[in-house]
Amino acid sequence: MQTDQITLSDLSIFHTEESFSMFHRLDFTRTIGGRAWLEKFFREPLGDLSKIKEVQQVLRCISANKEQWPASISNGTIMVIEKFYEAPVDTIPDSASFLNGITYKLLHGPDFALVRYSIGHFADLVRGFKCLAALFDNDQTPMLLRRYIQRANHLLQHDTIRQLGETVKGTKYTPGQTIHFGHYCHYRFKTAALELVDIFGRLDAWHSMAEAVDTLGLSFPDFIDTPKAFFEARGLYHILLPSPVAYDIGLQQHQNFLFLTGANMAGKSTFIKSVGAAVYLAHLGMGVPAQQLQLSLFDGILSNINVTDNIVKGESYFFNEVQRIKNTITRINDGRKWLVLIDELFKGTNVQDAMKCSGAVIKGLIKIPNSLFVLSTHLYEIAEDLRIYPNMLFRYFETAVNDDQLIFSYQLKHGISNDRIGYLILKKEKVVELLDSL
Repeated sequence: MQTDQITLSDLSIFHTEESFSMFHRLDFTRTIGGRAWLEKFFREPLGDLSKIKEVQQVLRCISANKEQWPASISNGTIMVIEKFYEAPVDTIPDSASFLNGITYKLLHGPDFALVRYSIGHFADLVRGFKCLAALFDNDQTPMLLRRYIQRANHLLQHDTIRQLGETVKGTKYTPGQTIHFGHYCHYRFKTAALELVDIFGRLDAWHSMAEAVDTLGLSFPDFIDTPKAFFEARGLYHILLPSPVAYDIGLQQHQNFLFLTGANMAGKSTFIKSVGAAVYLAHLGMGVPAQQLQLSLFDGILSNINVTDNIVKGESYFFNEVQRIKNTITRINDGRKWLVLIDELFKGTNVQDAMKCSGAVIKGLIKIPNSLFVLSTHLYEIAEDLRIYPNMLFRYFETAVNDDQLIFSYQLKHGISNDRIGYLILKKEKVVELLDSL
């Protein structure tokens, strides 16, 4: 599924501040390699339905067995193994005799200590993969997962590695054992060991995704095979909010354009991002923050939410809004299924100009039948000209006023808002009072 950096930023898929990042919210990895694989998965949403379903099956399988997930392979274990191959260790004898072991210990004490410490972690790695094989090397395991387990089994076939894995955790290896296992691991097992580390990173990333689904109460979406874009959610919410309000919404071919109105702070932006985030997570094979979600396979997501100006290039806010819309139209006019998210179109110009520009853009986008559009605006007046289009869906967020106090229900309602509370907010924040006192 296609997207771009602007959309990733608009949807808060990644953010330098963890509290604003979906990736950080869903990151339950235990190793650095696992986190790298998870980030790779998050940056490459899938565009093939069979691959999405494969990942869903893998996550379900891991979830069903996660209580038996091996704890022996920790981030520390992975780091020790990687550092072992980077360390300038003095040559380890190839004959594991008692004399060679004692001699290496006496003449190369620091290196001997490093080797003996490291092979304990190699043993942890082998034991961990033996546990994973016991869990997943069977006919009930999805082939995507089982292939990696079987590859790991193949890499662990040598007698020396099997012997190492059969040692009891906490074993204090004799000088002879240290030389025996250390020589093999250092000179003959490096390529296999680093591949095993990479395999476990991938497994750790999948385990993290399964853990996120269970811990956060996410649900796996159902993909509907349809030539037109489709999205129907019940109990949809935004995963970054501590106390979210859920929405029910449906978009499909005969109503593929959602026209969203409501006052500032009423919840429009959060709703738009909730829709985008759910579609994005669904295309990772993840669970989504909704009681139930059915959707089509999308070819891409594009957003126009947090447009900025560019002082260095001398580009105004409005110019960049126009360029973003232009680029969006160019990309989605290809007959494929896109989700297009637009929040407060043309904020960078005057009201009359914004109304004219917004009307022109909306009436053009309506002609694209295969995609879904969610557009919010505070320009309620243009809604009247749009009622004639049968594929327009009108929803709004209501704002109540009680004793000059704003009350936001964050409930999605049918129709078009007529709330005008800008001056009330100005007054509530005592700006009017400050101005009067000048």
